[in-house]
Amino acid sequence: MSSQKSYFLESFLIILMASVFFLGLKEVLPKKIFAAAKGPSKNVLIDSMLIDAFESESEDEVTSQNDTLPDETITFEAFNGVTFPEETLNEFKGYQYLIPFYERLFQLENQQTGKVRIAYFGDSMTDGDMIVQDVRAAFQNDFGGKGVGFVSITSESAASRSSIQHSFSDNWKMQSYLNVKKPIRPFGVNGHVFFANSDTNANWVKFIAGRHKNTSSLDRPVLFYGSSNSSAGQVFYTIGSDTIRKNLTSSNLLNTLVLKEGSLKTLQLNFKKTNAIPIYGVNFDDGKGVHVDNFSQRGNSGIPISKFDPALMQAFQKKLNYALIVLHYGTNVLNYGTKDYAWYARSMTKTVNRLREGFPGASILIVSTADKATKYKTEMKTDSAVVPLTKAQRNYALKTQSGFINLYTLMGGDGSMIKWVEQEPVQANKDYTHFNMRGSKKVAGIIYNQIMVGYQEYKRLRAKALLPKAVPIKDTTVTPTVEVNTEDSNEN
Repeated sequence: MSSQKSYFLESFLIILMASVFFLGLKEVLPKKIFAAAKGPSKNVLIDSMLIDAFESESEDEVTSQNDTLPDETITFEAFNGVTFPEETLNEFKGYQYLIPFYERLFQLENQQTGKVRIAYFGDSMTDGDMIVQDVRAAFQNDFGGKGVGFVSITSESAASRSSIQHSFSDNWKMQSYLNVKKPIRPFGVNGHVFFANSDTNANWVKFIAGRHKNTSSLDRPVLFYGSSNSSAGQVFYTIGSDTIRKNLTSSNLLNTLVLKEGSLKTLQLNFKKTNAIPIYGVNFDDGKGVHVDNFSQRGNSGIPISKFDPALMQAFQKKLNYALIVLHYGTNVLNYGTKDYAWYARSMTKTVNRLREGFPGASILIVSTADKATKYKTEMKTDSAVVPLTKAQRNYALKTQSGFINLYTLMGGDGSMIKWVEQEPVQANKDYTHFNMRGSKKVAGIIYNQIMVGYQEYKRLRAKALLPKAVPIKDTTVTPTVEVNTEDSNEN
């Protein structure tokens, strides 16, 4: 009995001494524990190409190629007779590079015909149609249009989406550009490719119209699928009391099948003998106004877009005709213990160049990372990587002649995520990274407002240039002229 008491006493003393030692050591520990460690956290889903891009950079390369640009003055060459005022690098928005998109929007607004389509690529920030559904609603309220746009066959966030109800069988085989380097068939515009994975049980996907005003019906559903030597593939679906069977002719690189010219409330597709046919998704739109496709992928950095096959993307562009491509990334790039993101800027430059090859005529808009808070000692502060990453995103936006929205600054800058989490009503989650529904709606308003500020300025400049109501877009390449300001930079 006495030996047992002795054992517990020794254990208590060891724990007490360890506690005292830790409290004493705490004052000399770094402000951010493990701040010097590089590479992604093991419990964060990161795409394989981001890891490769980071690990391929040696210390010397990162240091020598770090983009620390002074505050330059950027002037623009006239495009279709319109020139936006010069900008400083610190305040860069790049509206000049969105002129082709703005002209398409102008023609839609003034002639009330045709449609303007936007592809919105993002990570977990736009999961479940967060942010994008409100951007879509804003455009459609102002410019017309109905429909949720392009929807993949399966989705990891289907259950959390309210703009459309989406369910599917569990026997689909999916390959994603997030972690597959050599897919069986090229990835679709959504970054995925799907195959029926059963000879006996039917592969199916079901859609029910959403609860939002402009997505309350499934308008003109069109199935998108790829090429195959198989001629036996079929899709079955029911409209009213009629069961419809369609053969999937898959002779082209990209094939489409109009399932109904009108609108539906519910649509279930059953696939038969389609094992060898790549299936991409179903598009829903009414053929007029503005349509915004949400291509979100948790864990994505944006770099995997460089895996897109240009020929297939050009085929998608002929069918969908995107006027604007939005790249909204950053959440998954902040977990690297580094303040130098030149390596990421170089990789994303390649990504944007691949998009221009695959989607000729489309303008490109970069949305920066939002603020993110991390615990330093006992205090939550803006993560030290946020500002460097934002600058890198701005730099590659300028280099690739893309528009730029500094979401970090517009949401309040330093310490803003803490306020969004702790204020009433709450607008962000306790991870100090992601917005809740209320915050996502506010962010969507920020993004839409910035796009519209540029559009209103474009209309003013357009009128000043005395352009006719309809001007053909001759070329989407806009070359910037950068003049270095001789004054010292005050960039923070």
